[in-house]
Amino acid sequence: MTAILFFLAGVGGNLVAIQASRMSTYLHYWSVPGALPFKMRADCPGPCATFFSSDVNSKSARVLVSLVVPGHLLFLYTVQLLHGGHAPMTPTFIICYLCAALLQVVILLYSAALMVCWLWRRSLDPDNYSIPYLTALGDLLGTGFLALTFRFLVMASSNGTGL
Repeated sequence: MTAILFFLAGVGGNLVAIQASRMSTYLHYWSVPGALPFKMRADCPGPCATFFSSDVNSKSARVLVSLVVPGHLLFLYTVQLLHGGHAPMTPTFIICYLCAALLQVVILLYSAALMVCWLWRRSLDPDNYSIPYLTALGDLLGTGFLALTFRFLVMASSNGTGL
């Protein structure tokens, strides 16, 4: 199960690094360090603006979120195959695991939107400064959410709910 931990922690960090790099490239193209482009002038972009606006960064965030479930399902299937079909993959585990993965990526992408804008306003290159923090946050969230997933499954099974 350590492979599941590494995959959950790593995928979110890689996806958020892609988004932070895209946002940084967008800022370098449309603005100068210290000044946000007109389309990004909000002091603190909200979650709705991060995921549901017509902005190019919002569209890429939606695409990255849409990659989470198929990618993790493919990974879980590969783990099942490599263990000869003996890895315990219950539907409850899969659902909890996918919820943890989605929550991790959504939090990371929103954090990237906040951090990239904050760094750019301070004339710091988001490519250099945000990606290490965001990938570390991805590792932390992935590990924490996976631990919570296993804790939930253990508690549910000990309560006799048969999950």
